[in-house]
Amino acid sequence: MKVKIVIALFFSIWFILLVRIYYISVKSNALYLQIAKNNIIKSEDIAPLRGIVRDKNGVALAVNKLGFAIELAPHLSKKKRLHILEKELRIVAKTFPEYEYKKLKNEYFKQDSPYLHKFIKVIRFLPYKRLIPYFADFSLDKYIKIVPASKRYYPYGELLSHVLGYVSKANIKDVKRDSVANLTGFIGKSAIERYYNEELEGVAGIKVSEVSAYNKEIKVLKKINPTKKNIVLNIDIRLQKFISKIFKGKSGAIVVMNTKTGAVIAAGSYPGFDPNKFVNGISYKEWAKISTDFNHPFTNKLINGLYPPGSIVKPGVALAFLKSKYINKNTIFYDPGFIELGNRKFRCWKKDGHGKVDVIKAIRESCDVYFYKGSLKVGIDKISRDLKKFGFGQKTGIDLSNESKGILPSREWKLRRYKKPWFQGETIITSIGQGYFLVTPMQIAKYTAMLATGLNVVPHFGYSVGSKKVKYKVKSVFNKKDDKYLKTIRKAMYEVANSPHGTATNYLHKCKIILAAKTGTAQIVGIPQEEKKRMKENELAYYKRSQAWLTTYGPYKDPQYVVTVLVEHGGHGGHAAGGIVSKIYNKLLELGYIKK
Repeated sequence: MKVKIVIALFFSIWFILLVRIYYISVKSNALYLQIAKNNIIKSEDIAPLRGIVRDKNGVALAVNKLGFAIELAPHLSKKKRLHILEKELRIVAKTFPEYEYKKLKNEYFKQDSPYLHKFIKVIRFLPYKRLIPYFADFSLDKYIKIVPASKRYYPYGELLSHVLGYVSKANIKDVKRDSVANLTGFIGKSAIERYYNEELEGVAGIKVSEVSAYNKEIKVLKKINPTKKNIVLNIDIRLQKFISKIFKGKSGAIVVMNTKTGAVIAAGSYPGFDPNKFVNGISYKEWAKISTDFNHPFTNKLINGLYPPGSIVKPGVALAFLKSKYINKNTIFYDPGFIELGNRKFRCWKKDGHGKVDVIKAIRESCDVYFYKGSLKVGIDKISRDLKKFGFGQKTGIDLSNESKGILPSREWKLRRYKKPWFQGETIITSIGQGYFLVTPMQIAKYTAMLATGLNVVPHFGYSVGSKKVKYKVKSVFNKKDDKYLKTIRKAMYEVANSPHGTATNYLHKCKIILAAKTGTAQIVGIPQEEKKRMKENELAYYKRSQAWLTTYGPYKDPQYVVTVLVEHGGHGGHAAGGIVSKIYNKLLELGYIKK
């Protein structure tokens, strides 16, 4: 019996072994063959070089500097190998003294992990000339790898900082949602660089190679090159340089835009910043200097600067008046210099008032009382509804990231935001662009173009992306009945810039083109009721002075371009911005953008 048991056990063991051999050699053949292939075939992604941004004449505005990065072998942070890491880092730090040993070590420790098998980047970029003398020595060190690298560079520095934005190191969230950023380590952070990031960074390539047991490449089996798209902007760098020069020393914003297409050919938010400082990470000291500057150089005032529009909104409010059943172009309001509502006086900027005022005189001489009285007749509901058609309280749709909507006050808006009812005094101050009313310079440029042509354009910087032109729909928001009202508004804006009593006439006399305009002086601080005499702007402390607006279009009979200027704390719009606007139109004439 024992012999039978031993024999049965013997055959059972052999049967199991034979089954296992059959499974491994026959059934699992395909699996192990694939594993074997994987061990000799290496697949790696190829990072694309970021697309170039050019102006409309082909001048490069954002490019890539070519150079090298330095990487160290992984897993050197373990105790047994720490001496190797320290030795290698000291070699690197001694060769390139601008990189501190401690910072290099921290960078290495930050990235090293038991699960990481790729070399670790400790220096992201060194110019070609800087590294090439040491290339041979570093290439012989098995713990160091020299790899090609690129660095974003902005040749014009702060000149286009708020239009182009900047590229910087990708954070954890960036690399999770963006595979190319995970590969390159960089991503567009603001403005054009962020809005068109997907097109600019492109699509990664791939290289499939046969390698030896020592991971040396034997043969390339497959290679797909990376792709990316270059971008051309409507910007003309010649005009951009010019507006930056004439605006030097001031804070604010300028927009120069085609009235019929919305193409922005020059724009600036001032002061600016040097985007090159952000590419590899800005120092705490430099960031503190920028972030604590009272003139806010890091804020893109074109689309994020929120300001009361002041009197530049009066043409739009006047259009709402004319479209109502209460007021027409012949309606007269008497201005004694103020109106009283309850126990409060709402004053006109002109102490003794303007006397009898119709709509053209009200816009031409910027009479506040006309708008006070008209707004009480028409009401906030009608005014806010008509102003909404101009895009107030909404994004313009411009191709820049993180655009602000601003605030268009209304009964509904206040109830939703503050859970409080609307008061008549708020209607009065809204009618002259004060109170809760907040706009961006880009919204004002769009609004001015709509007044000039009746067309709803989308402001945009992009001219082409790759081989495709950027296109936006242009449509009218007004009907035929509105044409006669718009004609009256345009005539009034013409008189602002050309009549002897116009608020901008004395400041635009050097302009070689006939313009239509509207000035604005938007108060930052209210004037106390007990003040009998209104203080002059130059008597106020700088940061309490009003924001100065001047928005224009020209030529008057054939509107081609809008020029909108905001001078922060500039006081009177015409005085602060008239000379700037005149010079810009004369430059447009010189460069051939406007033909008389």
